[in-house]
Amino acid sequence: QVQLVESGGGLVQAGGSLRLSCAASRTTFTFDAMAWYRQVPGKERESVAAIAVNGVTRYSDSVKGRFSISRGNADNRVYLQMNSLKAEDTAVYYCKGHFRGRDFWGQGTQVTVSS
Repeated sequence: QVQLVESGGGLVQAGGSLRLSCAASRTTFTFDAMAWYRQVPGKERESVAAIAVNGVTRYSDSVKGRFSISRGNADNRVYLQMNSLKAEDTAVYYCKGHFRGRDFWGQGTQVTVSS
C-alpha cells in the first residue's frame, strides 16, 4: 500500500514563500509521476505541478515561474517550493503519486496567503 503525507502548509503574507513536503511510504523514483494539486471550497481540484520519473516537470500557467517541484535524492519526499505567493494561492494542497496504474493521494495541507 502507498501512503503519502503532506506537511509544510501554514499562514504566510503575500509575497512570501513556503515549502511543502510530501513524504511517501516508498521511494519516489518508483512512481511513474508525482504531482501537487490544490483545491478551494466549491471548486474542482486543479493540477499545480508534476514531476515524471525521468525528472521532467510541468506547471500550471498560474504558478509557472513562482513554484518549483523537486524530489529528494536520499529521502522519499517530493517538495513544492512556493515563492511570491499570492492571495489566490490560498487552498488545500494535495500530493498525488501515480504508481502501478493507480493514483494515491495524501490528506492535504492548508496554505493561506494573507493580502
